[in-house]
Amino acid sequence: MIHAAPLPSLEALVDDVRAGRRAMLARAITLVESRKAAHRTLAEALLQALLPQTGRAVRVGITGVPGVGKSTTIDALGTHLLAQGHRVAVLAVDPSSTRTGGSILGDKTRMARLSMDERAFVRPSPSAGTLGGVAARTRETMLLCEAAGYDVVLVETVGVGQSETAVADMTDTFLVLMLPGAGDELQGIKKGIIELADIVAVNKADGENLPRARAAAGEYRAALHVLGGREAHWAPPVLTYSGLTGAGIEEVWSQVLLHRERSRLAGAFEAKRSAQQVKWMWTLFDDRLRGRMRSDPMLRAEVPAIERAVAEGRLAPTLGASRVAALLGV
Repeated sequence: MIHAAPLPSLEALVDDVRAGRRAMLARAITLVESRKAAHRTLAEALLQALLPQTGRAVRVGITGVPGVGKSTTIDALGTHLLAQGHRVAVLAVDPSSTRTGGSILGDKTRMARLSMDERAFVRPSPSAGTLGGVAARTRETMLLCEAAGYDVVLVETVGVGQSETAVADMTDTFLVLMLPGAGDELQGIKKGIIELADIVAVNKADGENLPRARAAAGEYRAALHVLGGREAHWAPPVLTYSGLTGAGIEEVWSQVLLHRERSRLAGAFEAKRSAQQVKWMWTLFDDRLRGRMRSDPMLRAEVPAIERAVAEGRLAPTLGASRVAALLGV
């Protein structure tokens, strides 16, 4: 019979994470991903104890269309940052991992340089069942990485739909990667993603692709001019770069730092971080309620019947919600 390893003490976990011990950081992350009551209690105490060491990192969200080269870009950007003396953590928000078994694990192998460097930490997203759960665990992982001394956190969204919004809501700067050859492709871009962008960067600007990349950048600038940025103090720039050769990567990072500086000067940086904290709290609360619905025997017995009645048109959704709320005692 295999027995689970005993939980480390809170003091040992705090000391090991603060010391940047990678093995114990990984164990602490596994702890915050767990749904067991004892693990949750220890994880909450750990996060509270480490709170003074968090919040100092540059948090960058990264998204892009399939095939845009997110992993190659992150590997190139992370390597550039390591050369500058930074410590880099790469996290992922992947709601599809519950269906695919963890697609981001393949990306970890494609980030060859980062994965092998002791100054970098690459972590796949947990299979938490819902986007809210995945995002919540990723936020907590981000805090642990900051407490462990990683001063740049790159959060990659590899899912679809609301995952981009979730990543934008937990980072300071949202970087949207695009491919060369705008034209008809521009019509297929989701307006919502462009509106979230703080920086747009066109990848594969090398060799014969360079003219197409520059043309695409012009198309995206025109689109952003019409849509406008999401912040009054910042007009999202459109850059070209090559994840393969590294050309233009330095300018991408310079724009990230410039966006951070402008946000601070406008007083928006602290306000955004504060709003994200509160939103995070409510996301965790919602996740806790859903967790109770999955684990409470009475709720598991009653809720399916309520769902069927709503689905069959025998019960109004408003009344159905009231009955579920009554079972929860709210």
